[in-house]
Amino acid sequence: MTDKNASLILVTGGTGFLGSYLIRLLIRNGYKVRALKRPSSPMELLPETAGKVEWAEGDVTDIVSLEDAFSGVTHVMHCAAISSFHPRDAERLVRTNIHGTTNVVNIALETGVQKMIHVSSIAAFGRSKERPRMDETARWVQSSGNTRYAMSKYLSEQEVWRAHAEGLPVAIVNPSVILGSGFWDAGSPRFFTQIDHGLKFCPTGHSGFVDVRDVARFMLLLLESDISGERFILNADNIPFRELFERIAGELGVSAPSIKVTPLLAELAWRVEWLKEKLLGVEPVVTKESARSSVSSYEYDNAKSRSVFGFQYRPLAETIRETAKQYLEAKKEGAKAMVLDW
Repeated sequence: MTDKNASLILVTGGTGFLGSYLIRLLIRNGYKVRALKRPSSPMELLPETAGKVEWAEGDVTDIVSLEDAFSGVTHVMHCAAISSFHPRDAERLVRTNIHGTTNVVNIALETGVQKMIHVSSIAAFGRSKERPRMDETARWVQSSGNTRYAMSKYLSEQEVWRAHAEGLPVAIVNPSVILGSGFWDAGSPRFFTQIDHGLKFCPTGHSGFVDVRDVARFMLLLLESDISGERFILNADNIPFRELFERIAGELGVSAPSIKVTPLLAELAWRVEWLKEKLLGVEPVVTKESARSSVSSYEYDNAKSRSVFGFQYRPLAETIRETAKQYLEAKKEGAKAMVLDW
């Protein structure tokens, strides 16, 4: 068990979607928290934590700032990463997700960190049509279905396993698509904004989905346990995007997207968006990678995560209902960023 009085938890990516929930949970449970942030990092997801978090300015790509941030740290929750399907962000994915993780684990080894929890992704398993359902035993499969983001998460995991082999106690979580309130113009909260604004198109694929609070809860349980050298898929349920979008639309009281995005339409869409960007400089709504991902169908087995701690996931219907309610409240205040209650 982790001694709260003798622990200092460093959270990377603390001002982001998952990191902000994790920080609030750690504080709620009596932990001393230090979190890494850039000078430009938005703080809207952490309104009630003023004076309760020790902030360290820095970046996982800046080794000098990390050395200062790690002073006295006993445990690390590594959430910092970027997610992008745009070709222009290829270098950033490598620099932040791979090299940044290398920096974090190296300093954790040097400073004698007692344990590190690393946030990976279901994308790190790789995608193959011959393997539509995956569990933790799945190993990376190289295929045309893999995105640059997926490759970056896989390689960042390899850095974590390397550090584990060198003596760093680690555990890895592989969340599916994380749902919940946050910044309404980014990540999965954007689903609510787009559907409310009249989104017409619905992908034909399906994937796994999980409440952001469940991911944070499981990470805390891992931190407090003796589990090391293990990875866990965190996934509440596998459902079609169509069902997800219909549930969101129902809670928002708007029409659900009705035009099915078939693989053929997806291929046409990203090419049109690519051309618009080249000719007009317009930000693409979809890219080749995001279009192809939206029509892919994969399932993720959560049996291992449910087998430890007696862990139970929140029903997706509850997550969607609570998030939609907050979105409608935020809409009245100019789409103000919000966080779900525990």
